[in-house]
Amino acid sequence: MRRIPKGIGADIAVFLGAAAFSVLSAGGTGAGTGVVEQAVSAVTCAALFLRRRWPVHLAVALLVTGWLAHLVGGPTAVAVFTVAAHRPLRTTAWIAALAFAPLPLFLAHGPDPDLPETGSALTFFAIMAGAIGWGLYVRSRRQLLASHAERGRRQAREEIAREMHDVLAHRLTLLSVHAGALEFHPGAPPAEIERAAGVIRDVAHQALEDLRGIIGVLREPGGPGAPGAGARPQPTLTDVPRLVAEAREAGMRVVLQTDRAAEEGGAATGRTVYRIVQEGLTNARKHAPGAEVTVRVTGGPAHGLTVEISNPAPDAASPGAPRSPAIPGAGQGLVGLTERAALAGGRLEHGPDGGGFRVRAWLPWAG
Repeated sequence: MRRIPKGIGADIAVFLGAAAFSVLSAGGTGAGTGVVEQAVSAVTCAALFLRRRWPVHLAVALLVTGWLAHLVGGPTAVAVFTVAAHRPLRTTAWIAALAFAPLPLFLAHGPDPDLPETGSALTFFAIMAGAIGWGLYVRSRRQLLASHAERGRRQAREEIAREMHDVLAHRLTLLSVHAGALEFHPGAPPAEIERAAGVIRDVAHQALEDLRGIIGVLREPGGPGAPGAGARPQPTLTDVPRLVAEAREAGMRVVLQTDRAAEEGGAATGRTVYRIVQEGLTNARKHAPGAEVTVRVTGGPAHGLTVEISNPAPDAASPGAPRSPAIPGAGQGLVGLTERAALAGGRLEHGPDGGGFRVRAWLPWAG
């Protein structure tokens, strides 16, 4: 069976509700209604099918008609609600002014509360106020949900951008270091050249695997942040020694100092620690080649985790260390790390330290 489109189904429901309201209004007045007024009521109910295309025009027409025929209160309320829910506040204010324009004149005549007409008029104004208020609520609710959805999409994009930078910058700087070593030592023994070429191949393969994983997250149904997206294994604290070993294979001098308690940190915190160490080693490789880098991971459940990566100034590097051409950077690595630490509930500081450079972060134990 063919399904009725959502919009048409809602219009039919609105039409039936307005028609029922008109019938109840006719029965509640205690007086008969003429054929002309009934026909006008039927036409106004049918006109609600135009509310999506011409909501303002329809609301104005029904408000003017409502001053002459009391049975159009239901359709008028629907039209006014549509304007309040889907049109700018300025337009809604003009429609509200038109709806309540007869109220001062009505009050100035000193209406008799015992007359049925007085009750009908007060009911009409109450219905208009409720329709406008409900429409404004629906409008603000829809805008709030849209802003939450956009914020979620923006945070997901930022997370993907940080992940791509952290992973690919690390891999590509390793490639640059090994390629630079081959360039500056063209007369190296064949075994050494073969080893460097093998490392370049492996690092390139790992970079492609990381890139494939990130693109896979982007192609997940529903996009980044959807259930099941990003289910690929994520690095933790136990992977930091492997990261340091990769840096040493690339010719870096790295001293790793960790506490046994720190190695038991949670997965979320461990991933953040891994990315901080990864970016710190990448920056040291780019800006202080040949310098000894010290990586410290300390702390525990009582005090949280502290991560510190420090290195002396480039001039303090080993004089005989090979120098490759400067590796360009996007300048976003430390900015991304600061955001990553803040999202984990921690903080990150970086800057010159005693002639060198230091990155220091504190993270809560539970992440």
